Amino acid sequence: MKKYALLSVGELLADFIGTEIQESILETSTFERFQGGSPANMAANMARLGMNTALVSCIGNDNIGIYLKREVAKTGIDVSHVAVDDFQPTSIVVVSRTKGTPDFIAYRTADRMLQPQHIPDSLLAESAIFHTTCFALSQDPAQSTIVDAAKRANALNCRVSLDANYAIQIWPDRKQAWETISAYCSHDALVKLSEDDAERIYGHKVSEAQILQDFHAMGADLICLTKGGDGSIISTEKGAKQITLGVKPLEVIDATGAGDAYWAGFLTAYTEGASPETCANAGANLAALKLVTKGPLPAKVDKGILYAL
Repeated sequence: MKKYALLSVGELLADFIGTEIQESILETSTFERFQGGSPANMAANMARLGMNTALVSCIGNDNIGIYLKREVAKTGIDVSHVAVDDFQPTSIVVVSRTKGTPDFIAYRTADRMLQPQHIPDSLLAESAIFHTTCFALSQDPAQSTIVDAAKRANALNCRVSLDANYAIQIWPDRKQAWETISAYCSHDALVKLSEDDAERIYGHKVSEAQILQDFHAMGADLICLTKGGDGSIISTEKGAKQITLGVKPLEVIDATGAGDAYWAGFLTAYTEGASPETCANAGANLAALKLVTKGPLPAKVDKGILYAL
């Protein structure tokens, strides 16, 4: 038994989202503040399921940083490892509210300032899973810090996890992104990516077989390729075993955060020793709850929902 089921590492930032539907930020005059950052949302989802989670992030020494740490703490996450940088302000993302793909600008400041001392071996040794995102990996010094921590985590019997949520607006150098993702995955990583993520990483559409082959070649031990309404493919043992799962039809109310909910359900079941198929079903069940829930998941979620048939 480890102290933390999940050690989530990466961006904790403020989302400033337009209050009215507009074509772009240019036409948006009013914004509302929200706590954002996929690693924080992942840890929060698992905390809602009753799991012990911790967050390693870097915020600025300012009131936005205080707001973010306070909001995250409300979910039950251990925020004692959130670092404060005295020279960089807290990172923010400005987003338009649109019916299509939102227009956004990311102001990367404190979130990228993670240093090796923020992720000590003692913390890795007491964590079951070390999780991060492409956003967190996209800029140094956080990039090199997190890749090095993944190597140390693997050696300390802490499984490495990646949400390969690549976006060219955040990481314009695709070649360097491939090299960094490959270095991270080389530590027997558990990887989640969607078909849209894959298309952005490759720069064009590519077959499922090619995606699985390439990520296993990087060193990923397990790959979960999600396909929206078409379900998911789970490839394990470096590609030796594959499982295809469908999804139940439902009326979608709010799709925001469904990917984080899926992976939180998957990893929760994984830490409890469930089979890859059971983990995938657990992820689908939690994602389904998120899809029919406006806003975030409820403060407490019965873990039994993960294993419902």
